[in-house]
Amino acid sequence: MKLLTSLLTAAAIAALSSMAQAQTKWDLPAAYPATNFHTQNLQQFADEVDKASGGKLKITVHANAALFKAPEIKRAVQGGQAQIGEILLVNYQNEWQLFGADGLPFLADSYAEASKLYKVQKPVLDKKLGEQGMQLLYAVAWPPQGIFAKKVINSAADLKGIKWRAYSPSTSRIAELVGAQPVTVQAAELSQAMATGVVESTMSSGATGVDSKLFEHLKFYMDTQAWLPKNAVIMNKAAFAALDKATQEAVLKAAADAEARGWAASQKVNTETLDKLKANGMTIVTPSAQLKADMKKVGDQMLQEWLQKAGPEGQALVDAFRK
Repeated sequence: MKLLTSLLTAAAIAALSSMAQAQTKWDLPAAYPATNFHTQNLQQFADEVDKASGGKLKITVHANAALFKAPEIKRAVQGGQAQIGEILLVNYQNEWQLFGADGLPFLADSYAEASKLYKVQKPVLDKKLGEQGMQLLYAVAWPPQGIFAKKVINSAADLKGIKWRAYSPSTSRIAELVGAQPVTVQAAELSQAMATGVVESTMSSGATGVDSKLFEHLKFYMDTQAWLPKNAVIMNKAAFAALDKATQEAVLKAAADAEARGWAASQKVNTETLDKLKANGMTIVTPSAQLKADMKKVGDQMLQEWLQKAGPEGQALVDAFRK
C-alpha cells in the first residue's frame, strides 16, 4: 500500500511539474489605476488569453505603475524584464518624433480623425518597434484633451505663470509657448501634486480628471478637444516567439478584440466622465473663440517644429493623414 501511495504521489508531482512547465507567465506593467478603462481592457485581454490558451499563458496586469513607472515600461519590455506592457506613445517622442504624432495639438481632434491618424501611424510604429525587438499588439485612444484649472481660461494669456502639469514633450512645449511653468508629474502622482500645490493646471482627458479626482482641487474644465493620445500595448518579440503557435494566435486574436473594444470604451468613457466631473461640482466650459484661436496658433507652431525634427518621415505621415 505504501508503495502504491508513493507511486501515486510521484505521479501527481510529475503531472504538476509537467503542467508548470507547460504554463508560461507574463508580467504586464501599466501606468493607470485598476479602475481606468484602459486597465480594465488590459485585464479583459489577459483573461481572454488565459481562456483561449487553455491556461497555457497567464498574464498578470500590474496597474497604477506598481511594477514600473510610466516612462520605464518600454525599456522593461525591450529588455525582457516584462514580457508585455502598456505605454503612452507620446512619452517617447524625444526618442523618435513619430511616437509623438498623436500628441500634436489639433492635428487630429476627434475620434474619427484619431482613428485615421492611427491607420497611417501603425505601419511605421510596427517597423520601429520591430527594430527594437518588440511588437505592437494594439493601441487605444484616450478621450480628447482639455484644460483643467482653478479659474476659467479665456485665452492663452490666462495661463501665464501657472504651474502646469507636463507628462510628455508636447505638454511641456505647450506650457513654454503659453508662458506657463511646466512641472513633470506622472498620472499616479497627479492627485498628490494638486493637493500640495505643486501643480495648478493640467491638460488631460476627462477620464484622468475622474481617476485623479481633480474636482477636489480644480473647478473648471475647458473642453478644448485638443488631441487624443494613444496607449499602446507592446510585447517582447523573443517572448512571443517562445510561445507555441496556438497560444500566439490566442494573443493576437485577444489583442484585435481589445483594440476594437477599447476605442468603443473610450468614446463611452468620454461622455460618462464629463458627466461625473459635473456631478462632482466641476464646470465644463466651452472654449472661447480667443482660447481656440490661441491654442490653434500653438498647435500650428508645434506642428512646424515637429516636422523639422521628424524630417521626411514625419512629413510623409502628415501628408498621408491629410489625404
